[in-house]
Amino acid sequence: MKENEEPKMKTPLNWKSGALLRKGVCTLGAAFVAGIVCAADVVTYEEFGAVGDGKTDDMAAIVAAHAAANKKGLPVRAGDGKTYYIGGGARTAEIRTDVDFGTASFVIDDREVPLKKRATPVFRIRHSVAPVEVKGITALANGQKNLGVVLPGPSLVEVTDATVRQYIRYGLNQNGGSPKREVLLAAADGTVDPSTPVIWDYGKVTRAIAHPLDAKTLVVRGGRFTTIANRAEPRYTYFGRGFDVSRSNVRIEGLRHDVTGEGDHGAPYSGFVSVSLAANVMVSNCVFTAHRTYRTVGAAGKPVSMGSYDISANNAVNVSFVNCRQTTDINDRRYWGIFGSNYCKNLLYDGCVFSRFDAHMGVANATIRNCELGYMGINAIGFGTFLVENTTVRSSSFFNLRGDYGSTWRGDFIVRNCKFVPRDGKKCAAALVNGYSYDWHDFGYECFMPRRIVFDGLVIDDSSHPENYDGPFVFGMFNSKNTSSDYVEKHPYHVAEEVELRNVTTKSGKPVRLSPNKWMFRNVKVVENGAW
Repeated sequence: MKENEEPKMKTPLNWKSGALLRKGVCTLGAAFVAGIVCAADVVTYEEFGAVGDGKTDDMAAIVAAHAAANKKGLPVRAGDGKTYYIGGGARTAEIRTDVDFGTASFVIDDREVPLKKRATPVFRIRHSVAPVEVKGITALANGQKNLGVVLPGPSLVEVTDATVRQYIRYGLNQNGGSPKREVLLAAADGTVDPSTPVIWDYGKVTRAIAHPLDAKTLVVRGGRFTTIANRAEPRYTYFGRGFDVSRSNVRIEGLRHDVTGEGDHGAPYSGFVSVSLAANVMVSNCVFTAHRTYRTVGAAGKPVSMGSYDISANNAVNVSFVNCRQTTDINDRRYWGIFGSNYCKNLLYDGCVFSRFDAHMGVANATIRNCELGYMGINAIGFGTFLVENTTVRSSSFFNLRGDYGSTWRGDFIVRNCKFVPRDGKKCAAALVNGYSYDWHDFGYECFMPRRIVFDGLVIDDSSHPENYDGPFVFGMFNSKNTSSDYVEKHPYHVAEEVELRNVTTKSGKPVRLSPNKWMFRNVKVVENGAW
């Protein structure tokens, strides 16, 4: 064949089914011929026996297809218009190549999944290089610029000190905490990426694991997934029957997840798309569904609402959600918040319509822009800068610093050109920053309020306030006991140093006041231009 000459097809390709017709002249190394993907370069579920009728369990074929694609380094293509049924067999398809689900539908039936298999993901997006235990990291200091070791390549590094407990939760879901840990990005020579700095001091590092970054970006695109919800007892037996993303450099685009079959009880979900031990993951133009809120008995022996999530991130960095939304009303309190995270750095919402943002066990740096957040608002503890721009928050507070983890944020809050619609308009409920300082409890770390808080361009739409409404506060009460100089804190809570208010207005015309707890915030410096 001459250079640049298009190949002549000796055998027609079955484009509709995507069957592999090996007799054609397309070679396995070529991704496109004359702008069209060769069938020999795409693996389909049908060639491994999938029926796609919405009734036959196709999971064995799906698993086999991805195994073959991984072995040959080929992308996978689902059949447009097909409906693949996935029963309760609890098998996992390993994804290591690009996938185009197209317009195919997947029905994931969780009604018969054994409880012991409930956390088995349907799809796992895996790294191509196995994690490596790193020797030689015996201690680390906050802000340390180099780990002092050579890594197998650019890596996500997970460091742990199992001798220290942190995030010792207080309240109805109380617990004994977790080992001190964090994740960060580092170059092969051990240089720490300045965007993911070491945030704790480690007198001892008991374990360090390097997860080498995959050089190529893996893309998963399309597909409509419907979960038939489990009917297990409402206990903290989390189901994880979706996508487990444990590979760096991944894009998930155009996916939709619906939930059906929820009744008066069920076990919670940890996330249909769950990102863990990964870096540089973008989820864009996707649709998710919030799960119903059920009640159970918490660790303190009292009834509690049970959290359930459709998306989650844990021990991950640079995770972004762009132009995503949820099918359920973001203000419908029958449904739990859509997103939860732990031990992450650099989380981003951009152009999303979600019921909430939530960072449980700490996030280092977060950005929310061009979004609308519902009744559960912004819940977080963590470090660094929390930036919110061009966003509407419909909740009882703009920021809620989670009291069960110490209402702590070591850094700054920056808000620009936003709108706050206080939920319910209850008296004293409308606060820009709320939380609670349980200063008699040891969370495993010293607790801080953001050092500097800036609201630059904020409209507080409190027009539906009741008659006894006196106007919003910058800070909520935080600690009802902390009202006199005679009170001594067992575990000091460091209050904000400075609040800056520029162009902050209320629809009610009521003034914005500092806090109902005047003593606690007596030393806060307020810089404003007519806010009150």
